[in-house]
Amino acid sequence: MILIGQFDSPFVRRVGIALTLYGLPFEHRPWSAFSDADKLRAYNPLTRVPALVLDDGDVLIDSHIILDYLDNLVPADRAMFPRSEPARHQALKVAALAAGLADKAVSLFYEKRLHAQASDIWVDRCRAQIGGVLAMLEADRASRSSPYWFGDHIGHADIAVACALRFVGDVHPGVIPLERFPALQAHAAKLEALPVFQKIAQAFIAPT
Repeated sequence: MILIGQFDSPFVRRVGIALTLYGLPFEHRPWSAFSDADKLRAYNPLTRVPALVLDDGDVLIDSHIILDYLDNLVPADRAMFPRSEPARHQALKVAALAAGLADKAVSLFYEKRLHAQASDIWVDRCRAQIGGVLAMLEADRASRSSPYWFGDHIGHADIAVACALRFVGDVHPGVIPLERFPALQAHAAKLEALPVFQKIAQAFIAPT
C-alpha cells in the first residue's frame, strides 16, 4: 500500500500511525496537497490527503473510510474501533469530533493566510467551534479513568484526538488555550510520548 500525504496533516498522521500499529507495510509519499497537486490529482481529483493506494491499484480517500478498511484487515480483537455497542458509536463520535476540530483549525488557518483582512465573523465562529469541541472532549475524557479512551488499549479515537491537538498547537500556537483542558493535554502528552507517535510525525509546513 502507498500512503500519500504529509504527516503534518492530522488526517494523514492518524492513518500512518494506525498502519504502523497494525504492522501493515506501506510506502509513504509525503506529497503536499498544494505543491504536489498535479501528482495527487491522478489519485484523488479533489487533491486532498490522505489517499491510500491499495495493492490492486484502487485508491481510498478520507481518513475515516481508510481506517474502516484497515480495521477489516486485522482480526476483530485488534480492530481499533470497537465492534460492539455502545462503545462503537461513542468512539465514532469522539473521532468525528476530533476530525471536525482539525478541520476547523484548517479553516481558521486559511482564513488568516489567504485573505489580507480576515473575516472577524468567520474567525470568531471557528474559534467558538474549536472551543466547543475541546470542552466536550475534555468532559468526556475527564469522566473516564481507563488508560485509553475506551479501555486498556489504544484506539482510533485516542489517535484522532492526539493528532488533532498536535495540529491545533502547531498551527495556532497560543491562540487556542489548550491549558484549559488538562485531561486532553494529559491524554495527548501520553500518546505523543509513544514511539509510534514520535516516528509518524512532522513539523507543520505552511503551504505556499
